[in-house]
Amino acid sequence: MDVKEDIIAILEQFDIGNKLSFLPVLPKASVLIPLMVKNGELHTMMTLRSKELRTSAGEVCFPGGKRDPSDRDDVDTALREAEEEIGLPPEDVQVVCRLVPIINKSGLLVTPVVGFIDESFRPCPNPAEVSAVFTVPLDFFTSDKDHYATHGVAGTMGMLHSFYFVDPDSGSQYHIWGLTAMFAILVAALALKKKPDFHVAFDPEDPISFFQQVLHRRTSKL
Repeated sequence: MDVKEDIIAILEQFDIGNKLSFLPVLPKASVLIPLMVKNGELHTMMTLRSKELRTSAGEVCFPGGKRDPSDRDDVDTALREAEEEIGLPPEDVQVVCRLVPIINKSGLLVTPVVGFIDESFRPCPNPAEVSAVFTVPLDFFTSDKDHYATHGVAGTMGMLHSFYFVDPDSGSQYHIWGLTAMFAILVAALALKKKPDFHVAFDPEDPISFFQQVLHRRTSKL
């Protein structure tokens, strides 16, 4: 079994399926977490949002956005947004799983959709939405070297995780934090079967239980 097939087999075990049918109807959004194998190592692709946008301007994100009425499900939303933002054709994504969603600071239920793309993909960013696209080795998000955490930040799940990544191709430094950092840590811990070097609130072997509890607490207040 090669690296890609091995990772797919691992991640499929964590697909959320219908385990969150208890949730009330909430406004939805999805992000695509694109994975690729480069030189035998697992990487993910991220974007820097345009400074002209009304929300999260100039922040690092995964491709994604709010659910459109025409979207059939979370996967549809993630693939549509990825095509609009970085020119990634939906048919070029091998969707692997949907991981447990998190309610963001705006009250949106954000579902991470994990999919593999080919290393040869060259993004065509939409300048109205994206100012840069870059890839990060996934194990970067399990290392304490460039990781920082802030305790007790209002509206977050325990610690607010933060990373500073220098792209070796462009020399640019990117600040990866908040929900994007949490999703990256989660995928890295699951896919690589590696507990992060720093403290995280969830159990890497059973993350769904923790996030289900968080969702239950948040939604019980609605």
